[in-house]
Amino acid sequence: MKQGWKRALIRRRLFVAILIIAQAAVLAYFIHSTSSASEVFQALLSLMSLSVALYIVGKPGEPTAKLSWVFLILLTPLFGGLFYLLYSFQSGTKYVGRLLSSRSAALRPLFALPNAASGDPDPAQVGLCAPLLRYIRACGYPAYGATESEYLSPGQAFYARLLSELEKAEKYIFLEFFIIEEGQLWDSVLAILERKAQEGLLVRIIYDDIGCFLTLPSDYDKMLENKGIHCRKFHPFRPFLSSMQNQRDHRKILVIDGKVAFTGGVNLADEYINAYEKHGYWQDAGLCVRGKAAWSFTLAFLQLWDYHEEIDLDAVRMLYPWQDSPCPGLGSGLVQPYADTPMDMELTGQSAYLRIIQYAQNYVYISTPYLIIDDILMSALTLAAKSGVDVRIITPHVPDKPLVQKASRSYYAELINAGVRIYEFTPGFMHAKVFVSDDAVAAVGSVNLDYRSLYQHFECGCLLYGCDCLADIKADYLAILEQCRQITPAECKRGYFKRLEEEVLRLISPLL
Repeated sequence: MKQGWKRALIRRRLFVAILIIAQAAVLAYFIHSTSSASEVFQALLSLMSLSVALYIVGKPGEPTAKLSWVFLILLTPLFGGLFYLLYSFQSGTKYVGRLLSSRSAALRPLFALPNAASGDPDPAQVGLCAPLLRYIRACGYPAYGATESEYLSPGQAFYARLLSELEKAEKYIFLEFFIIEEGQLWDSVLAILERKAQEGLLVRIIYDDIGCFLTLPSDYDKMLENKGIHCRKFHPFRPFLSSMQNQRDHRKILVIDGKVAFTGGVNLADEYINAYEKHGYWQDAGLCVRGKAAWSFTLAFLQLWDYHEEIDLDAVRMLYPWQDSPCPGLGSGLVQPYADTPMDMELTGQSAYLRIIQYAQNYVYISTPYLIIDDILMSALTLAAKSGVDVRIITPHVPDKPLVQKASRSYYAELINAGVRIYEFTPGFMHAKVFVSDDAVAAVGSVNLDYRSLYQHFECGCLLYGCDCLADIKADYLAILEQCRQITPAECKRGYFKRLEEEVLRLISPLL
């Protein structure tokens, strides 16, 4: 059966490739034809590219991305402007943005049911990070007390806790993941989901169609529906140029009964738990929260489910687990889950990271699989290091995308010269997305330090203020450092052609 859907998958990919090649061939014909009509067409394309380049320079937006687009247009003056217009200006994308905004606004009041969220932050709990808490709350995501948080590293620990909590589900299970792939991890999770669905629990899954493009058959959502599991594919792939196709659901969320929730970097595939070696040893991390904050992850999931299928607000209220009795007082500190969407102008994930760096007094420890940052993050990191803050960043030594790693390494010299310490995880691939600072605040989630995560993807994360697990996060980070190699200034020296390659990759990194 698996071989059968893999053959169907290959046929689907081949069909997609043929359609894309056909579209490119039609455009190439008009560009390269020697007819008078073609000459007029080329002149119009050149004028269009010039107009588009001027528009990009003048419009609001992230400078690095604007520079990348202008570079592409200058490099391909006949095609670049048209490519940008086809990519960026589509009524469908605007419609989706309005739809998501209205649905999210309708669900927003439910984050505090009933009086679940904290009021003004206690300075003793959040210290200098009080403005960060207030900012994320203004974005629609409250902070919660009465929540226990457990840091899970590596992926094997995440997997074990996930199975344990799934078995305890009594009412509903919601999953939202970028990648799902058949194997030890997913097969064991799916077995529990099927059994729970047969017992009458509400089971819902959202997976990203591009993320699962090479891992699942195209009709996998229907296969899950036949098992009693409600399933939606996020932004199904279409073989046409579309900015919406570039906006992927990169979140990792699993919610059980609104009482327990998971997030982090772990997808539902075997390499994340080192069941097999894909890029050396896979170092990942996740977070399990129990208590009030799990409700916030429930609503974050339902915001995207509502985008696929409108849900009744009264039905959502019935999912709230603390209707008849108060949530027991669990854990210490405050827990603040948050989600990010590329459909609005609010860069929630990037702003959370920036605030942690800016408020650091003693140290900021960061792990990320990709290090492709804009001028704002570069300035924040270098300013913190020059101010005497111990800034350390762990990246992979074994890459999953060699070109992206080369682009990441192009930032090393500037950061190291400012005093930032860069390490590469020598056993393999570092996939954890973790910030921890001053034993006071941490962020764990799905947000990478790259343009796609910060600007183009649907993401999620969780801020932890004064929680017990902060000590575990710091201890785990320091233990991982012992398996890393620090990058020296001498290693950042490159020959002319190597530097040129890296700078070009750095320039076009927002488009990678």
